[in-house]
Amino acid sequence: MAKSTAPILLTGGMTFANTYLSTRQLDVKALLATGIAAGGLALVEQIPGMQPVAAGIAWIAFVTLMFTRQGGKPSPIDTIGRVTGLLWT
Repeated sequence: MAKSTAPILLTGGMTFANTYLSTRQLDVKALLATGIAAGGLALVEQIPGMQPVAAGIAWIAFVTLMFTRQGGKPSPIDTIGRVTGLLWT
């Protein structure tokens, strides 16, 4: 398995879960985009010397997603705080 696969799938799963927990709607587009991104990064990893670059892109995408509010929805960090009851400021 490519080294970028786990973080990009984690990113897609967090996007899907955050959308569901925030709006109670299933967002299939997020799952489709995650599959395309995972496949693209796996292909990039096949280029000699690009494996660390592809994995880095996947981890940067995950960290960025966790702290970014998108489309008026709370960020995944905000949602985790709300769901678990751990409210911090």
